Amino acid sequence: MAYESEYTLLEQVIQMLAANGDNKFSRVIEVVVNEAMKIERAKALNAEPYERTEERTGHANGFKDKTLNLATGKVLLKVPQVRGMEFYPSCIEKGMRSERALKLAIAEMYVKGVSTRRVSDIVEILCGTEVSSSQVSRLAKELDEEITSWKAQPVGQIQYLVLDATYESVRVGSRVVKQALLVAIGVDYSGNRHILDAEVANSEAEVNWRSFLEGLVRRGMHGLRMITSDDHSGLRAAIDAVFPGILWQRCQFHLQQNAHSYVTKKDDIPLIAADIRKVFNAPDRENAERYLQQLVEKYQKTHPRLAAWADENIREGLSVFNIPENHRRKMRTSNLAERQMKEINRRTKVVGVFPNAASLLRLAAAMLIEQNDQWQNDKRYLPESNDRPALNEIYRKKVA
Repeated sequence: MAYESEYTLLEQVIQMLAANGDNKFSRVIEVVVNEAMKIERAKALNAEPYERTEERTGHANGFKDKTLNLATGKVLLKVPQVRGMEFYPSCIEKGMRSERALKLAIAEMYVKGVSTRRVSDIVEILCGTEVSSSQVSRLAKELDEEITSWKAQPVGQIQYLVLDATYESVRVGSRVVKQALLVAIGVDYSGNRHILDAEVANSEAEVNWRSFLEGLVRRGMHGLRMITSDDHSGLRAAIDAVFPGILWQRCQFHLQQNAHSYVTKKDDIPLIAADIRKVFNAPDRENAERYLQQLVEKYQKTHPRLAAWADENIREGLSVFNIPENHRRKMRTSNLAERQMKEINRRTKVVGVFPNAASLLRLAAAMLIEQNDQWQNDKRYLPESNDRPALNEIYRKKVA
């Protein structure tokens, strides 16, 4: 069977090479690569198409169109998709959008004359040649159109919202300043993850977070049950203004980290951390409150600053007890967003200082769009919820 398939493919390639016409080499590449990707998917799944076997590790999930611009012409690929496992064909480059954005960010530095000799070398390695301002403008326009389209897509019902921000160096005029990259990730009532939006702002001031959140509402986000984030006064004020009455869950991981600064004897940190985890891992809100009271009383004399801080702050990490138990572990921290921020930071280090805010957004959004596309083929992040609400009152007021 395998021999027959290989022979048929070889015959097809020979016929295409023998034929007259333009772009015949592109057609050959197209046929060979598409066939190679299907073979690679079958090997990854440990099963041929439609084959029933206990050794199967996942399931085929159709194809996604992808166009490559090669020296021989355009190549139209059908990239195999899978569900139930992570897979991407090794014969083509994954994340071409973010690679373009990274190259553009560095190229812009070079064209604008703000780069060092090292950056010039990187441009040549990445792009194969020096770049012109017209090339940069054309490529930037293509990416910006994709990002604008993504940022305008309707949002719909979102059960949980996770918010986070990171700071990057951006050139503004003759100065280099830190600007905030705001990111919103949602989990819908089917349990699927979605990266909803990203924006560059001067800071995490309330006015910036508020504008960012109002943008999500304008795009139709409703049904919100809880918001998870780290503590920040500007963000908290914006949440209260845009989503009054919605549960706010303070990230438990960051609460654990914050507690360390109130411990005078560093040797006591492991014991105190275990006591805080006991509160967070309680079976319900009632027991969590009881464990918290025990913690406060236990450290009242030995660590009075810690006890006062815990009594005032740790309850902000207990809102998660108001959502279904099988959702709590993944929604009690902002790790869902933190992981994306780490990936973005890993790539932004290559650039160092962005030539402008648009360049930063272009790279970050390109990476986030690619991650969002991958998530749509992954299994559910949370079990599906059976209590989907109707249009909630907050949403009604915002669109009225």
